Amino acid sequence: MTLSDVRSPVVATPVDRDLIIGSLQGALQAKNDAAQLGRELAHQIDRIYFVACGAPNRVMLGFEYWLDQARTDLQVKRYFPAEFLALEPHLDERTLVVLASKSGTTQETVEAAQFLQGKSCRTLVVTTTADKPLAQGAQHLFLMGETEQAHTGIYIVLQGFVAGLLDARHGYPLYGAVMQSLDALPAVLVESAEFSDARGRADAQTYRDDHTLYHLASGPVFTTAYVFGVCMLMEMQWLHSVPFEAAEWFHGPFEILDAQTPVMILLGEDPSRPLAERALAFCQKYSSRLMVYDARDLPMTGVAPEVRALFAPYALQAALNRFAEHLAAERNHSLDTRRYMWVTEY
Repeated sequence: MTLSDVRSPVVATPVDRDLIIGSLQGALQAKNDAAQLGRELAHQIDRIYFVACGAPNRVMLGFEYWLDQARTDLQVKRYFPAEFLALEPHLDERTLVVLASKSGTTQETVEAAQFLQGKSCRTLVVTTTADKPLAQGAQHLFLMGETEQAHTGIYIVLQGFVAGLLDARHGYPLYGAVMQSLDALPAVLVESAEFSDARGRADAQTYRDDHTLYHLASGPVFTTAYVFGVCMLMEMQWLHSVPFEAAEWFHGPFEILDAQTPVMILLGEDPSRPLAERALAFCQKYSSRLMVYDARDLPMTGVAPEVRALFAPYALQAALNRFAEHLAAERNHSLDTRRYMWVTEY
């Protein structure tokens, strides 16, 4: 007997516009206060440590990338909480530690926050509600409210903070475009999901019997490759779903490719795009089982042209969410099913 034999049929529900947009209003409200905090701290800190697990950690990967592109003189590093605790990096009054968690109960992230209490550094926390363990003791707390779009909500809040910080510290010519475009992002998620729905259904039908899938992306779009490949297909569909940085593809992983290997390639609009395009050109030579999702194909209505690259990972994620919904239906395996997470001791 298989999993699908004992479960009620899984159905891909239509895109719920009101739910998606409504659940991100808390993040939109918080982003303005976050931008103001960024301005206030702009000349009070010398380093930022981003600390989180899973999807929030990969959101922070994007900020690591863009802060480097901005040529900021800040030291910026990203850690998994357990790694942060093991290494105990330099902390002083000019250090800001940014922690984030959708649940607000992620054990390692909570432990990191507890470790920081009483230290001379500053802490900034993003989570859903004030009653969560992660929220306790935070010097600067930003709440999104309950949302299933949490990693996008975390992005909205932290993008506001980073935009305000860069503008006050260096002058950030994209500040106005970023803040205005953030207000459009919830509707962009809906638009991207609806735009990609038929394609997602077709891809799900094509790849429903595959048990291994590779994902290639570069730069900040690796955020999406990871969140989709690991946090959705591995966690929610129990597939061997492995994301690779396009820059690393030619240093070993590409040997796995043959004519039957399914590969998803994500293309963004940032300066790292040629790395993913190179990987795509190679894969096209040796396999026809490719799914190419290109941010340039997505309208992103309301996002200023000059900041589309910053928003591309989230528009792509919304498109891929439809693939995941349809794949769950094709495989009759609900996205809510877990066998270890929140079920066993770990």
